[in-house]
Amino acid sequence: MLKVSKKLVTEDAEAFDQPRICLLDPGIEDHDNKPSANLGDLIIQQAVFRELSYLFGHQKILNLSTHTPLEEKHFQHMQTCAVILVGGTNLLSSNMNHYNQWKIFFRDALRLRKRVLLLGVSWWQYQGRPNLYTAGLLHLALSSSGMHSVRDNYTKSKLKSIGIWNSLNTGCPTMWPLANLSADEIPQQKAQNVLLMLTDYAQKPVLDRRLLELISTHYKTVYFWPQGAGDRDYVTSFDLPVHILDRSLSALENFLESNLSLDYIGTRLHGGIRCLLAKRRTLILKIDHRATEIAHETGLPSADRDDFKLIEQWIQEPFMTKISINTAAVEQWRNQFALTNA
Repeated sequence: MLKVSKKLVTEDAEAFDQPRICLLDPGIEDHDNKPSANLGDLIIQQAVFRELSYLFGHQKILNLSTHTPLEEKHFQHMQTCAVILVGGTNLLSSNMNHYNQWKIFFRDALRLRKRVLLLGVSWWQYQGRPNLYTAGLLHLALSSSGMHSVRDNYTKSKLKSIGIWNSLNTGCPTMWPLANLSADEIPQQKAQNVLLMLTDYAQKPVLDRRLLELISTHYKTVYFWPQGAGDRDYVTSFDLPVHILDRSLSALENFLESNLSLDYIGTRLHGGIRCLLAKRRTLILKIDHRATEIAHETGLPSADRDDFKLIEQWIQEPFMTKISINTAAVEQWRNQFALTNA
């Protein structure tokens, strides 16, 4: 059991009071809290902070980026932390000596001393067995006594393959609130308009143009939210009528809070989950293992990006959204933290 005081306040790495939580955060680009260029990371970050607030109240936290290597002063600050968490996204890979979204190195893992707990973390993509470097790195950095939260069984199996057995498949924290959402709260019939999202690093122009042409025939207006830095340029390259929203999380949230009749269709996973949280009829188009694994395990509405028959069927016919969240695993992960009032 980990005992922490029930207070939570975000702060930078320079000044701090004890006790506190450390969050290794994909939602910031650097240790100066510059927001991630991928706004999907900010959607994950919101979910992580929601969870930390639920667990620890107003406890002060040390917020450090996973995109930037840690410095000596950060390790000194982390020594005073009762809990160290990595908050979300697909940070793990089978060859972390070559590809490491989480900018952690062997010398860093030695200093982390088996203290890091995962919160909604997954594997980068389908890969072979983790190499010896990765196995050693993760064994040194990750807690061997606490329970880790991973967001799919694929990640759980990868960790098991290197002898890390203490993980729970909780699903993605962005989806945890959907456990309280009943199926009848999400429309079953087609909306008048559609919100489209495409992915700048997974371009398939022939398929994406066909998708844009298809939805243009079924919806009054096609809106587009650019989650990634290159998404706007990509969609404008098709030279088809699209109303593009500002590239900010607040622009998406304000748009979803409107009374506009709206469906979501697109390749952006977390942008789509945010639409589902807003009780919008949602179809995620799978471009990698993340949506595939999550959809298989939770019922997240999805289709292969080239399955236009299924996409058109989803558009035209009534569809009931039924999401399954492993709340028992979520509560088991939460319950490892013994909360005491400050």
